[in-house]
This record gives sequence, C-alpha cells and structure tokens, in this order.
Amino acid sequence: MKLLRRMMDQMGKSFEKGKPLSKVEPLYEALDTFMFTPGKVNKGTTHVRDGMDLKRLMMTVVWALVPAILMAMYNTGFQANLAISNGAEALDNWRTALVLGVFGGFDAGNILSCFFHGFLYYFPVLVVTFGVGGFWEVLFASVKKHEINEGFLVTGMLVPMIVPPALPLWQLALAISFGVVLGKEVFGGVGMNIFNPALVTRAFLFFAYPAAISGDSAWIAARNLGPDTYSGATWLTTATNGGLQAIGEAGYSWMDAFLGFIPGSMGETSALACLIGAAILIVTRVASWRTMAGVVGGALLMSLVLNGIGSDTNLGFSIPFYWHFVLGGFAFGAVFMATDPVSSAYTKQGQLIYGFFIGLLAVLIRVINPAYPEGMMLAILFMNMFAPLIDYVYIRGNIKRRKIRNAAG
Repeated sequence: MKLLRRMMDQMGKSFEKGKPLSKVEPLYEALDTFMFTPGKVNKGTTHVRDGMDLKRLMMTVVWALVPAILMAMYNTGFQANLAISNGAEALDNWRTALVLGVFGGFDAGNILSCFFHGFLYYFPVLVVTFGVGGFWEVLFASVKKHEINEGFLVTGMLVPMIVPPALPLWQLALAISFGVVLGKEVFGGVGMNIFNPALVTRAFLFFAYPAAISGDSAWIAARNLGPDTYSGATWLTTATNGGLQAIGEAGYSWMDAFLGFIPGSMGETSALACLIGAAILIVTRVASWRTMAGVVGGALLMSLVLNGIGSDTNLGFSIPFYWHFVLGGFAFGAVFMATDPVSSAYTKQGQLIYGFFIGLLAVLIRVINPAYPEGMMLAILFMNMFAPLIDYVYIRGNIKRRKIRNAAG
C-alpha cells in the first residue's frame, strides 16, 4: 500500500494547478479518494465527525447489492442456457462463441456455465454504464471545478440490474447520458437531484425504446413451452394477463419467483437476494426500514382491495397479493430504489407515507394498466416529486406543535 501511495502521489503532481492535466484533476482525486482516505484534513479545534461518511455509505450499498449481482449473472446465464437447450436458437454473437469454446454447449445444470454466460451479458453493460456515466461525471466536475462524488458508484451499479441482458449497448449509452445529465447534473449534481438517476435512465429506455426495455431477451423462454412463447413480453406481463393459469402452464412456482429463477431484468428477479441486501442496509442504518415497510404495506392494501373488486367485476386480474412481492422489480425497487437518501423522504413519518404511496401506486398501475404491468418505476419517480412536500408538511407540523408546547410551558 505504501508503494501504491507513493505512485499516486507522484502521479498527482501532473494534476496540480498549472500542470498539463490540471483540468481533469477531479478524475485523479476521485481515484485517490476511492483507494485511500482523503488527503485533506481539518485543522484547528476538535471536530466531531460521524463514522459514516459518503464513501462508506455508498460502499455499504454496493456490498448490499452483491447477492443480487451474483444472482443476476447466474440467472441470466441459466435462463439463456435453459432456453437454448429447450430448442431456442442461440444468438449469433461473440458470447455464444465463447460459451461454446469454453464449455462446449449450453448446460443449464452447469453452475459455472450459467455464471460465465450471464457474466458475458452483465459485464459489458457494467462497463458501458461506468464508461459513459463516468465521462459525464468527469466533464461536469472539471467544468464546475468540484470533486467527483462517490454517488455515481451506486448509480453505476444499479443501472445494469434494471435493464434486460441483451439490451443494445448504444441504447444504454444514450440512456445513461440522459439519466446522469438531465436526471442529476442539471439539478446541481449529487445530493441536489429530485429524481433517482438510475430510474430516470430506465424511464428514458422505456419511452424511447419500449420494445427493447419491455421485452425479455429473445433467448429467454418459458420453461415448458416453445422458445418464442414469451418473447417480446415481460414475464410480469404474461403473469398479469394470464393469472395463475399462465404461471402454472409455464412451470413456475412462487418459490421460483422468490429465489429468482424466472426471466426478467438482470437484478430484479430474486426477491431473496433483495431481502439479504435489505437486511444489510437496515442493520447498518444506511437505508430506511420505514420506507421499505411503507412500500410493502401500500402494495398489500391495494392488492387486497383490487383482488376483492376483481372477484365481482371483469378486471381480469387473478394473481393473489403475495405474487406481487416476487414478480417484476417490486423487491428491488423497494429495497434499493425507493430508499435512495437523496430523492426519498427524510423525516421518519414522511418515509412511511412516501413508501406507502409507492407500494399503492405500483400495484394500481400494474393492475389497471395492462399495457404497462410494471408500475414500480413510475410509482417511485412520481413519489420522488412529492417527497419534499411530504417532509415539509411534517416539519411544519413539528414546528407548530413545539410552538404550542413552549407557549403552554
């Protein structure tokens, strides 16, 4: 580490003011801060500091994402190998050539083959996300002459988890540019954005390229059906339109959905992986359990109400409430998206209300709008707009109560 520290110090001289690389000094500072503690320290009288700084907060979120990332790679490869072994035509690309060269075929029962195949889809998406997003971060930091914040580390890890595995990389590059520039930088950068940048990225993809973002990859097929049975429609679409009968015909159980062995966006299929991440975030107090509880409570209430209405009307919705929690991006959104500390509510009471309406709206959109069964993204983005208002109402209420209490005393 001492050798690396000396190398970084030597490299840093080229980024000092007046030197050739001074305009991109934030890039060096970000790399140095990522590997070591900041070189600048406060001087003078004693300072009281919280043990949880921004870097530790962001790295905790990354560690909480690890179970979902591992499941994303495995399930992506598993679904691809399963579909191809059941008769789907393998895509004619470099990924197929590599899997054939290393493993000689597509075996859904081979754990290493599934991880390897999934990695070949996950890693390019991750590289493009950090490459393009990092470019915009460095550009804005250089122009505004401020440090590169660790906030993009989490955004860069989240985006690959909420997109289909075979999404064209040029579309992803456009989307991440939109998400970083218009979703965050125009508001002033990290800590100033109103909307979650990762969800802004997904929203851009959904409205600009709906066929690419709404459908599962061509090689993802239903377990006991033909290879093209569900291409062009997400599994949640099929489940919503067909109810429990469609789920049963495809050979999926609730436990399959809970564990994550179903088609979908890479990191959103496993509710179990999301629960492990939730436990890490709650224990470390990085994310609010109140927001998560509010999301679950709102979704539970709305699903029970709509199930009751659907029994007497022709809504055509026959999925029990407990399926909502394991299909689509519900679990991932509740744990990693709704709890974003910047765009969510800050007050304790506000977090419960904020989460409650996210869950309520997510289920409402799923059920009422069959053309767009995944309502989690829109629900969170919609409530992002109201989070400041919710906090304002509760803060003003607290101030009013304290004034009354003080006047009475």
